[in-house]
Amino acid sequence: MPLLEINQTHRVSATIRIDETTAAQIDQYAAFLEASADDVVDKALAYVFTKDRDFQDFLHTQDAAQVPQRLRIRRAPKAPVLQNLFRRQPKRAKAVDGATELHVRS
Repeated sequence: MPLLEINQTHRVSATIRIDETTAAQIDQYAAFLEASADDVVDKALAYVFTKDRDFQDFLHTQDAAQVPQRLRIRRAPKAPVLQNLFRRQPKRAKAVDGATELHVRS
């Protein structure tokens, strides 16, 4: 029986580096669950965060509220910004598999 349960949530893209053996195991676990590698990483980290009692205690301290962002997160523009881009540059924005891909040249 799998230890992780996968549910759909709001996602952001982030850049991380992991060991090659860990990446291979992520792919293997994803195949085992019939899920994406992203879901495996997300749920595995959530599982560790909830099970680590020292980390849970840390979350209730002032230090936890003042942690600098170390993860490189790539956020999509807000919807109104996309709508304005579509109006101004209709040839440079297109929908791809339900997501939006933007090609902006400077």
